[in-house]
Amino acid sequence: MLRVERLSKSFGGVQAARDVSIDFPAGSLTAIIGPNGAGKTTFFNLISSHLRPDSGRVVFDGADIVGLSSLEVVRRGMARAFQVAALFPSLTVRESLSAAVTSRRRRSWRVLTRFPFRDLDARVDELLALLGLAAKAAVPSHQLSHGDQKLLDIGLALAMDPKVLLLDEPTAGMGPDERWRMIGRVQHLWQATGMTVLFIEHDMDIVFKIAQRVHVLKYGAVLAQGTPEEIRRNPDVIDAYLGTDHRAPA
Repeated sequence: MLRVERLSKSFGGVQAARDVSIDFPAGSLTAIIGPNGAGKTTFFNLISSHLRPDSGRVVFDGADIVGLSSLEVVRRGMARAFQVAALFPSLTVRESLSAAVTSRRRRSWRVLTRFPFRDLDARVDELLALLGLAAKAAVPSHQLSHGDQKLLDIGLALAMDPKVLLLDEPTAGMGPDERWRMIGRVQHLWQATGMTVLFIEHDMDIVFKIAQRVHVLKYGAVLAQGTPEEIRRNPDVIDAYLGTDHRAPA
């Protein structure tokens, strides 16, 4: 579904991505981890066309998308939820999702009117159920808890009907209980939709519990990649990032 080939990007003298090559199979759930400054968000910016690489290719669903606008990449089926939720504060949860679904269906002019198309209601109801936000459909976005705001932001991405979903630190700023509720919802979304999901995460307990594959970045390069068990046992990853607390038992 998504293949990155020898991707590189520099900012002045800082090489934020160095010859990165990774495959993401269709329907996979993959974690991107690494120390602060490892290039994780830059990597997401490159594959979603928010940044253009200096060299390399990003092959999405069989086509090289380097050089396309981020809007065109979304239209082709790649959506992203950011670390800081970008919402419509004055709109309710339902209105926000309705606006996003309307935009996806090339009816943007309809966002400015009060009465949604009836054929959009079913899709909005489906998204509310997937997100677990049906009971809060009439709540203005700015009144939601931090976790529910992050869920709504993911919902706005899902409204684009993506084949690939990028989640940049979906549990950032949450307490332990809220983190696990969020990641349980992410896992449910992945299982229910069959999408290819990539997520950046710092909580290693979460990563090792739900990810099928883990790719570790350090100074913009791939340090290691493998299953959670392989990553936990990798001495380079332990030394560079995990520490002995996450070492797998012998």
